[in-house]
Amino acid sequence: MPELRRPRAVLVSAAVGVTAAATALALAACSVGGPGRVTTVGEVDFDTPLPVPPLAESTVDADGTRVFRLVAQAGTTAFVPGAPSETWGFNGAYLGPTLVAERGERVRVDVVNSLDEPTTVHWHGMHLPAEMDGGPHQMVDPGDTWSPAWTVDQPAATLWYHPHPHGETEQHVARGLAGMFLVRDDAESALPLPREYGVDDLPVIVQDVALADDGRLEAAPQGFAGRLGDEALVNGARGAYAEVGDELVRLRLLNASTARSYAFAWGDGRPVDVIATDGGLLAASVALDRVMLSPGERAEVLVRMEPEERRTLQSVMTPDAAGLNPVVAGINGATDAFDVLELRAADLLDPAPEVPGRLADLPPVETDLAATRTFDLEGFQINGEQMRMDRIDETVTVGTAERWVVSNPSGMPHSFHVHDVQFRVASVDGAAPPPELAGWKDTIYVRPETEYELILRFDDFADPDAPYMYHCHLLWHEDQGMMGQFAVVEPGQRATMSEEMTDHDHD
Repeated sequence: MPELRRPRAVLVSAAVGVTAAATALALAACSVGGPGRVTTVGEVDFDTPLPVPPLAESTVDADGTRVFRLVAQAGTTAFVPGAPSETWGFNGAYLGPTLVAERGERVRVDVVNSLDEPTTVHWHGMHLPAEMDGGPHQMVDPGDTWSPAWTVDQPAATLWYHPHPHGETEQHVARGLAGMFLVRDDAESALPLPREYGVDDLPVIVQDVALADDGRLEAAPQGFAGRLGDEALVNGARGAYAEVGDELVRLRLLNASTARSYAFAWGDGRPVDVIATDGGLLAASVALDRVMLSPGERAEVLVRMEPEERRTLQSVMTPDAAGLNPVVAGINGATDAFDVLELRAADLLDPAPEVPGRLADLPPVETDLAATRTFDLEGFQINGEQMRMDRIDETVTVGTAERWVVSNPSGMPHSFHVHDVQFRVASVDGAAPPPELAGWKDTIYVRPETEYELILRFDDFADPDAPYMYHCHLLWHEDQGMMGQFAVVEPGQRATMSEEMTDHDHD
């Protein structure tokens, strides 16, 4: 693979009296310090067998609790042979094992911090009590062990775990602390879908990195979105290929980058068949030209192979896909293209049945709503506020459903992630959502000058003492304070943290 060095960008920051968005636009207009377009299409050798993160070992306690152990640790990883980089990982030097649990199963994860600084582990997409969520209030000091336990109660889905320390999340994730958490259930298991992990059911953890001329990991250049690398890794490997012996293959795509969004497509232009999003199966498979994933989003994709076929998964972002002005797109990775992964079919393939026309029964989007809340994303603020650890921004009553209206009035990229629950997208700018947003979601890309209506139900886990988070999942934005806190309480209760009233409407 040739060296592909991206010009280093000027750090985009907010000056006194000027929003971060305005600063970025001013820099873009003056053509100052924006990273140039990067493409690796046609340049990747695909000479590395796809590493598959191991399935996490577990034991079962006498009370039936399945127990996992994750050790956050430092190590070295050679992304280029002979050029070791300092990295972090869980139970290893980089990334972490894949945890698997059944719906209805009681689980506990013993999280050991062997790093030299505090960190956390957030179970991204998991429905669980706030005190087990792994947000910035559940820090694990060096040498300590944190043991959250909960009952898995949500449909089969591809979830993931990563650190969530306030102000340092981008750095911790970029160093390699991330892994998948798969939930299985009887309904999904009854479908004729690929599910042999690492064989016809492949984890595809995509990250962008910057490597120095000697092959060692270095700090990536910065756009408004955050740090943007110029090479794509899959499961920690450059130029990865997967040999498959099955006609039908399932890819579990996870955007584990800190700032970069991807538009995944097949290099030969064939449709991408999406069967699931963040929170589980769609009602039916959806054929798309591309599937766009912002940081933290997931999608499950099926691909039907022919004997001896080679197929390339690419990401080709465009200003239109990101909803960005072309100049702004250029300094935020939205004009970049990557060869990501090659699939290589054997000369004889195990046959697979047709995919059912119906995959899941999704309930109607709720209309009996207890409240409407608005969330404006601009600069590094939500509703004009930056994160404060001692402030509850929203208080939700357990047993109710709500409408959250999320808008991006700026011309800059943002996203929105909600802890605790999966939500449904009821509308985008007043129109029905596209098919790929019609299922369960916990993270969405929020296009500039666009409004998203989200419907969320809070059925349990009332706790006035422990908050959940909502935030932009462009992790540099989160670190700059683009985050808020909400508490779920019983009727008539108030959160025990000091609660400030905000100036947006509650109906």
